[in-house]
Amino acid sequence: MIDELRSVGTPESGAGDISPSVVKQCCAALYESDAARLLLGESFHPGGARLTERLGQILNLTPQTRVLDVAAGKGASAVLLAARFGCEVVGIDYSGKNVEEAARNANEMGLGERVSFQQGDAERLPFADGSFDVVICECAFCTFPNKQAAANEFARELRKGGRVGLSDLTRNGALAPELDGLLSRIACIADAQPLATCAALLSGAGLEVGVTEEHDSALIELVNQMRLRLLAADVMVGLKKLALPGFDFEAARKVAKHALQAIKEGNLGYAIVTASKAT
Repeated sequence: MIDELRSVGTPESGAGDISPSVVKQCCAALYESDAARLLLGESFHPGGARLTERLGQILNLTPQTRVLDVAAGKGASAVLLAARFGCEVVGIDYSGKNVEEAARNANEMGLGERVSFQQGDAERLPFADGSFDVVICECAFCTFPNKQAAANEFARELRKGGRVGLSDLTRNGALAPELDGLLSRIACIADAQPLATCAALLSGAGLEVGVTEEHDSALIELVNQMRLRLLAADVMVGLKKLALPGFDFEAARKVAKHALQAIKEGNLGYAIVTASKAT
């Protein structure tokens, strides 16, 4: 599946004609790869641990809270929330490899009793209705092909009075053609939505929107870090000290360049939005 990323990120390889299942598989393949960790660091979203903790504060997490972390990746946020707030966290991710690594990380941190992981699809969550007090999803909602289905699942999983918290990219206006390929979609750019649309999707699931916060500076910081890491990785590959088969450096550089420009022009941003289920 990684081989399918060789030509993405260009206008002629737009994501519009790619099936939802391929998008999901490519997302999972990229996020479980060494390339993703090299370029994004340990926390695969803007703001890292700082914004994860902020989300936990807004959602009023306590040791009595049962949390579902959707698209949990390698478990960094789930572990942080359990350690910081004492809550129980169940993480779900499309990638089986990520699930295995996340569970191993939680056990190594001594949090295996409070944090668990399993494989699954955000658009068809494998839990009974009303199983959780809180649902969180960080920098992944934009990658879901059917966002309303995912929002509906978030609402279904919540108990009465439960809360959902998203942190995600926001998009305003047209973007450069270089930001319309599959690599951009996986990077949460190509299918990013306006903040009002994200709120409307949650409202459409029967939830009442609460807090919204803009954190564009965290996105600028992440993109700048990616550009530096791309430069360093490209040099190391050239010196044959690093191998990243199937990774298109030129496409990634274009995405980072045009993403930074879009942020400066106000066309891309990053925000937190929360919503609650009626009691």
